[in-house]
Amino acid sequence: MGNRTLAVVMAGGMGERLKPLTDVRAKPAVPFGAIFRIIDFTLSNCINSEIRQILVLTQYKSRSLSRHLTSGFDFLPHRLDEFIEEIPAQMQLGNQWYKGTADAIRQNFSFIDNIAADNILILAGDHIYKMDYRLLRQFHNENGAALTVSVIRVPASVAAGQYGVLEVDEQGRIVGFEEKPKEPKCLPGTTDCLASMGIYIFENEALHRWLNNDLLDFGKDVIPAMVKAGEPVFAFDFSVKNVIEDFVVMPRGDRREKELRPTEDSGYWRDVGTLDSFWQANIDLVSVKPPLSLYGERWPFFRSPTFFPPAKFVHEEGGRTGMAVRSLVAEGVIISGGLVRASVLGAGTVVHSHALVEYSVLFGGQMHKDRILETSIGRHCKVRNAIVDRNVTLREGTVIGYNRVDDEARGLKTVTIAGTNDYVVTVGRDTVL
Repeated sequence: MGNRTLAVVMAGGMGERLKPLTDVRAKPAVPFGAIFRIIDFTLSNCINSEIRQILVLTQYKSRSLSRHLTSGFDFLPHRLDEFIEEIPAQMQLGNQWYKGTADAIRQNFSFIDNIAADNILILAGDHIYKMDYRLLRQFHNENGAALTVSVIRVPASVAAGQYGVLEVDEQGRIVGFEEKPKEPKCLPGTTDCLASMGIYIFENEALHRWLNNDLLDFGKDVIPAMVKAGEPVFAFDFSVKNVIEDFVVMPRGDRREKELRPTEDSGYWRDVGTLDSFWQANIDLVSVKPPLSLYGERWPFFRSPTFFPPAKFVHEEGGRTGMAVRSLVAEGVIISGGLVRASVLGAGTVVHSHALVEYSVLFGGQMHKDRILETSIGRHCKVRNAIVDRNVTLREGTVIGYNRVDDEARGLKTVTIAGTNDYVVTVGRDTVL
């Protein structure tokens, strides 16, 4: 499969709903899970699926993403015709930037056609999930499809106005498609519908034929037109057909042995396009049995390496013990007499004495020339339900995440956590409070 399939990752999104996190970077470059960036999950899925010819299309504020790709994903052997190559937007067909997903592919046919591929796998670079694209390809080939759309089952109330929704027949052939309908059509006898994941595999000739026009977007334009024209367009049900196998530790009498079996997170997929969904997906990782495991042996997640010293926890005296519980802590973190609970801390975070950080996501600091720019949580600070971008300084006694009026008065963005009366507060990069 890998030798005949080209993956094209759409990584130019502005991520308007993730601002201020996307004020300085493209959405796929936003940090996630203490040591990763969002795009790492899509790229790792490709590598683990033995798809090693990958083009990454960038456009919006791509500098940090470009550096990340160069430093973290340059290990594929070009001599074996394996690569992850960034293609910046270049106005290939006139004087306009990409006007939609289909237009982005059309503008890059000159690069795509340089690679001998039977199928073109088109992926979004801004979702969190594990997926074996070989299963998608197999389904696509078995059905003789011109296009196969990967779909996931979601409640209609969630899909309304947010996702493209499909109707299928008994063979899985798509017979109807609506882009972000207000009243999605449900699967018979359920309150769920089939929502597009933004993952498409095209037969190469069909892709060229259907983009030899001015259609701009796959969801709004191309897929409905192909369905209406009677093209063989199928839906791959990710919720039940995606199976990831990995080793788990199983009891064997008085011993424990590893056993290869399907993982419980094979059906996990998250669109982290809003601040509350992004925060929740991070916080989910600290669970005893998280919905997504980062610890697979046969399905590792790759990333750009960082060069920070080990994490350090210091002070152990009455009321002043450096400690983290139910948390993910990256290298370069120093917890100096503070308490971190149910949080995700990126490299270069310093939590000072008597500070409390709870249910928060801190991106940390970064290496800058010959020194580390830290995210510093000062003495006696209290941080709750927060997303804190890089290089932030909270001075002694600062409290955020406890009073929405006070947080907004400081100019911080707040959003309500879906299904609750609580809120998430976001602190932008380089902020001092």
